[in-house]
Amino acid sequence: MSETKTSTETEKTTNGAPKPTSPNADRKLDFASFWEYSSAPESTDKVEIRSSYGHFIDGEFVKPAKGRTFTSINPATEETLTELAEGTTEDVDRAVKAARNAFKKRWSTISAKERGKYIFRIARMIQERARDLAITESLDGGKPIRESRDVDVPLAAAHFFYYAGWADKLDYAFPGRKAEPVGVCGQIIPWNFPLLMLAWKIAPALATGNTVVLKPAETTSITALKFAEICRDADLPAGVVNIVTGAGQTGSAIVDHEDIDKIAFTGSTKVGKIIQNAVAGTDKKYTLELGGKGANIVYEDASVDQAVEGIINAIFFNQGHVCCAGSRLLVQEGIADQLIKKLKDRMETLIVGDPMDKNTDIGAINSRAQFERIEEYLEIGKNEGAEMYQSSCSIPENGYFCKPTIFTGVSQSNRIVQEEIFGPVLTIQTFRTPAEAIEKANNSPYGLSSGVWTDRGSKIFQTGAEMNSGVVWANTFNKFDPTSPFGGYKESGVGREGGLHGLYPYVKLV
Repeated sequence: MSETKTSTETEKTTNGAPKPTSPNADRKLDFASFWEYSSAPESTDKVEIRSSYGHFIDGEFVKPAKGRTFTSINPATEETLTELAEGTTEDVDRAVKAARNAFKKRWSTISAKERGKYIFRIARMIQERARDLAITESLDGGKPIRESRDVDVPLAAAHFFYYAGWADKLDYAFPGRKAEPVGVCGQIIPWNFPLLMLAWKIAPALATGNTVVLKPAETTSITALKFAEICRDADLPAGVVNIVTGAGQTGSAIVDHEDIDKIAFTGSTKVGKIIQNAVAGTDKKYTLELGGKGANIVYEDASVDQAVEGIINAIFFNQGHVCCAGSRLLVQEGIADQLIKKLKDRMETLIVGDPMDKNTDIGAINSRAQFERIEEYLEIGKNEGAEMYQSSCSIPENGYFCKPTIFTGVSQSNRIVQEEIFGPVLTIQTFRTPAEAIEKANNSPYGLSSGVWTDRGSKIFQTGAEMNSGVVWANTFNKFDPTSPFGGYKESGVGREGGLHGLYPYVKLV
C-alpha cells in the first residue's frame, strides 16, 4: 500500500488543532481517504492453457466424434481462453464403454490398498500443481485468485487425501456389511467451484472402486481437463476417469445412458428435477445437490462486528456464486440499524475488479448469461418496492462485474427473497422473537444452509434444531471440511457428499 496526501492534511481548526485528514475520519472503516492499494497481479506467464482440448477418454485426449467445438471465455476480459470439444451421444457412449471396461478388468479387481495409493498420488499432484490450477480456475471462472489459491485448490486436494484414507477401510465404515462398488458413475458438476466439485465427486467414487464419466460445466471446463492430465501423469489405469465436455445435451446423454449405474449432479433445482424424472423407474442410484437460499440469523446478543464479517463472507464470497450462500439476512430489531450501518461501511472497503489481482475481494460474474440474470433480479427488487444499496466502488469497463448489493424493506413474498439469484445480492429482514426468525428462515422452498449468530450456546442448539437446513453454521459461515457431510432438504437436493456419508451413494451394501 502506498500513502496518499489530501488537501485537508495541513488545514487547522480555529483553535489551532489539526483538522481530521478526512471528513469521514470518525468512521471506523475509512481506508480510501488515507491509502490506496497498489496493484498486486498474479503472474500467468508459467501457466499453459492449450489452444484446444479434446475429450479425455480411456486415458488419452481424443477428438469429438462429430467435430463440434465451443469456446471458453475469460469473464473478466471477455477474451477466448481455449476451444473445447462438444460432447455428443457417441462421445458419451465411448466414454461409458471405456469406464465399464476399466471397472471390470482393472479398477474393481485391484486391492483397496492399491486404489488408495493412486488417489493419494493424485492428491499430491494437485498440491504440486496448485499454482497452475489456481490461476487457471480464476482465469476461466472469474473468482479472485485469493479464493482459488487459498480455498478451492487446497480443499480439492484435501478431499482426495481424505478419501484415499478410506479406500482400504470400508469394513470400518460399514461394520458388519460388505461394501461393493456400484459400477460406472456419471457425474455432472457446476461452474461455481469446478475443481472442488470434481473432487467432491471423483474422490469417493474412486475410493469405493467405481469408475467415472464426468461432465464439467461448459463455461468452466479447463481445470477438469488439467485434472485429466494429472490422472494420466499419475498412471491411473486408462478408463477409470473419463471427462467429456459439453453443455446440457451432453449431460442428458450421460443421465440417459443405459450403462450408467449412478448419477451425481450439482446444479440448479430445475435441472435436478429433470434428472430425477429421467432416472425414475430405473435402478440407477442418484444424488442431487441443488439450489439454496440460505438464511443467516443474527440475534441481538451476537457480536455485531463478528457477524458483519460473517455476513460479508456468506454472500460475497465467490461473487455470491455459492449454492449455500447466506443470501437472506434476518436481524433482530434491537440491533438492525447498527448492523446495517456497519455492513454498508464494510461493503465500501470491498474491491471489485481483476480476479488475478491479489487485492480483489469480488471478481467477475461467471458468464454473460448469469450477469444478465443478476441484473434482471436487481430490477425485480426495485420494482417490488425494496430499497437497493450498492457500494460506491468502481468496476472495470470490460467483463462481467456486479457491485455488492443489499436490499432492505423486503417481505417474504418478494421474489428476491424467495428465488435463488446466485450473485452478490443480499436481502435483509428484521424479526422480534426467535420463533419469528425460524418461521421466516424456514419459509422457503430450499433447505440447504443457514447460519446462527449469538453468544448463547443454548440458543445455537435450539435454533439449529428447528432449522430445515442440511447445514447450520454457528458464528461463522461457508466453512467446509472433507470430513463433514454436505447436502440439503426440500428443493435443495437428495443425498450427502463429504465425510463418511459421502461413501454411501457409491456402494452397494450386502
